[in-house]
Amino acid sequence: MRVIGFAGSGHRRGATPRRRTTSLLALVGVCLLSLAATQTASGEPAAEAVDTGFAIPFAGAPGYEHLAPTQMTSPGQLNQPLGQQAADEIAGQIGLNRADALSEQQYRDLTSGGGVGGSLEDAEVINACVQILTNTNGRPVYSSVDGNSPSVLASYGLYVNPSGLLESPANADAPTRQVNPLLAPGGFVGTWMRNNGATQTLIALYQSAYTVQAVYGFASQQISGAAQLVTNTKGGVSSEVGMSMAPPLWIVNFALLYILNPSLAAAMPAHWAPIPSAVADAVKSSPTGQVPFSDYASYFQ
Repeated sequence: MRVIGFAGSGHRRGATPRRRTTSLLALVGVCLLSLAATQTASGEPAAEAVDTGFAIPFAGAPGYEHLAPTQMTSPGQLNQPLGQQAADEIAGQIGLNRADALSEQQYRDLTSGGGVGGSLEDAEVINACVQILTNTNGRPVYSSVDGNSPSVLASYGLYVNPSGLLESPANADAPTRQVNPLLAPGGFVGTWMRNNGATQTLIALYQSAYTVQAVYGFASQQISGAAQLVTNTKGGVSSEVGMSMAPPLWIVNFALLYILNPSLAAAMPAHWAPIPSAVADAVKSSPTGQVPFSDYASYFQ
């Protein structure tokens, strides 16, 4: 929910520029303190840095980079979901556990517009984010391409919007980008949690790796233009993948889905896949970062 945020940086509706700046500076301050301590959210020493092929800021905090999806090495890994055991293990290493997640009733209320101060409009944005970020095998996204067509593209860090346009989930058009004002300090999600008995869930989120990784995610998106793709270079080979599969953004979104419902985090992609070069070039050349999926669907078959 945040980079994208469910993907990026957003502003609370009605907030003044001074308040927005203060919130961002506070978040950066927390990030710097976390880096200085070089410890994980659980207080253990940070893991040794690994070479994933992503550069800073796209690699995120070194202590967490090893938890993000690795590049697929076999066709069977494409769009394969994490699974619950792996999700629970990753959650533990970023400072979260099942007890930190919303209760089943709180989850239903938040995602249906219920509870104190609930909003059906905001719930629809949150639900769209979940659908995009868990677009793995068995969970297709449907769009108006030749009627009502399914697509499964999570490992590529791409999705097809309702109008049939292929884009990064961090695209300005995507719900995963538009959700950020709801996630910002003082925004809808935090307010709803405090008003509905989920303050401890909110505290757990901010004490986890979410906080430090969100800063890296913010920096990554600011330098990635309309396309919102990330270059990975390893072993002399460079390839592109959508922003949602870069380590800090994937972990931010993982944390958000996990506190909503651990089973949602388990449905996120376990591996990332390089976007076919012709498709990546087209997305980068588009002024909106979008291309008709019908023109490029064959590259994903």
